[in-house]
Amino acid sequence: MNKYQQILTKYWGYSNFRPLQEDIIKSVADEGKDTLGLLPTGGGKSIIFQVPALAKTGICLVVTPLIALMKDQVENLAKKEIKAAAIYTGMTRHEIELTLENCIYGNTKFLYLSPERLNTELFLVKLPKMNVNLIAIDEAHCISQWGYDFRPSYLQISEIRKHLPDIPILALTATATPEVVEDIQEKLQFKVKNVFQKSFERKNLIYIVRTVEDKMRYLLKIVKTNPGTGVVYVRNRKKTKEIALFLLQNNVSADYFHAGLNPEEKDRKQEQWKSGKIRIIVSTNAFGMGIDKSNVRFVVHMDLPDSLEAYFQEAGRGGRDEKTAYAVLLYNDNDRVKLEKSVDDSFPDKEKIRSIYNSLGNFFQIPVGSGKNQTYNFNIGEFASRYTIPILTIFNSLKFLQKEGYLEYTEEIFNSSKIYFNINRDDLYKFQVANANFDAFIKLLLRTYTGLFSIYVNIDEKYLAKKTNTSVDVIYKYLQNLAKHKVINYIPQRKTPYIIFTEERLDEKSLSISKDNYDELKKRYISRINAVINYATSTAKCRNEILLQYFGETETVRCGNCDICRKRNELELSKLEFDLILEKVKTLLRGGNAYKIEDIISITNEKEEKVLRVIQWLQENNKIIYNNKMELTWHKF
Repeated sequence: MNKYQQILTKYWGYSNFRPLQEDIIKSVADEGKDTLGLLPTGGGKSIIFQVPALAKTGICLVVTPLIALMKDQVENLAKKEIKAAAIYTGMTRHEIELTLENCIYGNTKFLYLSPERLNTELFLVKLPKMNVNLIAIDEAHCISQWGYDFRPSYLQISEIRKHLPDIPILALTATATPEVVEDIQEKLQFKVKNVFQKSFERKNLIYIVRTVEDKMRYLLKIVKTNPGTGVVYVRNRKKTKEIALFLLQNNVSADYFHAGLNPEEKDRKQEQWKSGKIRIIVSTNAFGMGIDKSNVRFVVHMDLPDSLEAYFQEAGRGGRDEKTAYAVLLYNDNDRVKLEKSVDDSFPDKEKIRSIYNSLGNFFQIPVGSGKNQTYNFNIGEFASRYTIPILTIFNSLKFLQKEGYLEYTEEIFNSSKIYFNINRDDLYKFQVANANFDAFIKLLLRTYTGLFSIYVNIDEKYLAKKTNTSVDVIYKYLQNLAKHKVINYIPQRKTPYIIFTEERLDEKSLSISKDNYDELKKRYISRINAVINYATSTAKCRNEILLQYFGETETVRCGNCDICRKRNELELSKLEFDLILEKVKTLLRGGNAYKIEDIISITNEKEEKVLRVIQWLQENNKIIYNNKMELTWHKF
């Protein structure tokens, strides 16, 4: 057993790696090569950077845009007694300084941070003192303008190479088209192209599209006829609750989940679903990050997603135990209209974007020429009310301003209350002796939490109140009074979105929105939604093949299990027989050629009954039609 397997067994309890994991680890750790790893959702990406980082002295920098994922991974590593920290929007300067000091002088093994934090003055001052052994880039597709989730802040990542020229980069993503794969390596300045890619094929995952008007009734049919646990994805928060209630009213164990819930609710709902107490979770795309439940038997999408990348990731949460699972997309013509309308919603007029940017500057009272790298709490409802702008227009304008690199917008983040002891243990003891009324409370804090003298520690006022059989208000007063005496730094919990101005505020006329950039982004967005519509409306091509070819896999074969393949199976022809006859008919009718049925049967030289079944299938799926001479011709390729 090599050192990587020993670490895998010690911390994760696995004796062997999944396919490609160890190959990627050896590439980046033993050979020191910049490496891009493409593994589908559930492919174990975190282990790929965590194992080699643990095998070496020093610290691993992990760049990710997902604050929820940062927090989850730091907590999960802490359970394994591996010290990890995170720096993200909303932290005070003192919190950040203390975290960085622990990365230099403590035994922190992983520092998670968002890309915009890499080039801050504070981080760059501390970086030379850190013993960095690896740079891991999660969600690496965000660096590519070709990708579905481009973030300009990711373009700054390559600047870190100037400070750490000999440290290899490990880039990881679950979804990337061929052009995105090339772009990632170029933007991260790989010395030599080096990609490890696992096929996107999930043989145990059966893709099904159902065209239905009454989606709620069809969903009920799915959950009633398919035993086991499932996830139902919808596009908005309100529908999560409505659908969960509908399932409950029909005697199906269900609950709902979205980003707006408080952490206690999220944890409770996730745990109940993971443990099997709740069978179905109805959620927005906020659900799934960092959650590895292997026995999900079906994933249902009630609405069309914005991209096949997003759909593939979400559907891929089914069947991670390698047993049969179903990915079901419910569709009707209204979905197509909504998705096509989303183009206008997602790309507000450029003058409107400029106006909203200017209003933001006024809202935060930022003078022109200042505000760079400043973070502001942002209440989108208050802003919408003050300037009478629809929230959807504001939201999509912010996304575009983010793509243009003017600001970063982070939706609701819940930050737990935190405390840190400002004084050492000796001075704390003197304070306790001099202030006996605080003694019992300070002892409670020290018994309940560890690390209070070295880092900011998350605390829970409700838990402390319950533990002492008192009220939360009493706990608040104790904490606030200790802070007034400068014994602790106390940061109360808060839940708010943030805006970071990544550049100085410009006047409205100087705000440049590149026409080419705007039009290109819009063009790519349209291309992605057209790919989704094509997937949903296809009646002839294997669903699995559509997905695989979208991600650049050309050597594909029909899965034999999706709804399209099953329709073909009903013809009582083997897959090989069907494909052979289909190819002969297609070749015959290409280029506008037309033949009578009897001529087709004669020329293909196959059994009449089998040829007739293929022709019938092609007619039913509008692939071939009769001309005015009652000859068959190919309708579309």
